[in-house]
Amino acid sequence: MADSPGLGAFLRAHRAALDPTELGLPAGVTRRRVDGLRREELAQLAGISVDYYTRLEQDRGRNVSASVLDALARALRLTPDERAYLHNLAAPPRRRQSPPRRRKVRAELLTLLESMHDVPAFVFGRGLDVLAWNRLGGKLAHDMDAVPPGERNMARLFFLDDGARELYPDWKRLTAEVAANLRAEAGRYPDDPDIVALVGELSMRSDAFRRLWVRQSVKEKTHGEKRIVNPIVGELTVHYETFRLPDDSDQMLATYTAEPGSASENALRMLASWIADDA
Repeated sequence: MADSPGLGAFLRAHRAALDPTELGLPAGVTRRRVDGLRREELAQLAGISVDYYTRLEQDRGRNVSASVLDALARALRLTPDERAYLHNLAAPPRRRQSPPRRRKVRAELLTLLESMHDVPAFVFGRGLDVLAWNRLGGKLAHDMDAVPPGERNMARLFFLDDGARELYPDWKRLTAEVAANLRAEAGRYPDDPDIVALVGELSMRSDAFRRLWVRQSVKEKTHGEKRIVNPIVGELTVHYETFRLPDDSDQMLATYTAEPGSASENALRMLASWIADDA
């Protein structure tokens, strides 16, 4: 039994994504039979034997050293997030076991959320579950109060909510980002049954997710920009920042702000005023 399930698929996908000419390798006089680099070329760049690399792609590698993984990451030109994912995949099973999931948000953190009257904010849990939000956050895009508890997950909302394409003008770009965020979560918690079930459900129900998932892209949820067509105040652009809690790596605090003096900032203020009046 292999120690590294999923490692082979990840290596094959990223090997196929490389352009040989960009790495100084000859294109060859005959057409290549595979996309990207050949196994022997990748093995040479990483400084390992072809036989050993082949066993890794076939999920037959055991106890892969950190130095070999780093060499592969350099050869494959992986990002820091992808490098971390590679190390997670190759970790022995005893080190890959996921700790118990925490779904409860501390009372002090909930108080902080509610004190942020002019800033939409959320607490995300493992696997991009939406655990908590303040009133402005709950009306920023999806009406979170109306979403059934079992469906409060960002990947589920992006890929399975019929209205998501209208809410997000950059839906294609954002779904690629969300799929990469979810893969980072899957690498961090490979044995979490809820994440495994979520990936399975999304793969069955969403063609878009299935196409993105096989790319093996990895990206931690950190910061970025979103355009949102809010049902109440119209289109606005927000910048988000994500902070993983130091005492609970399962949970992340995410805040959304607009550029000072912009139309989006005015729209956020209008939305906050509408929520206050409605309350």
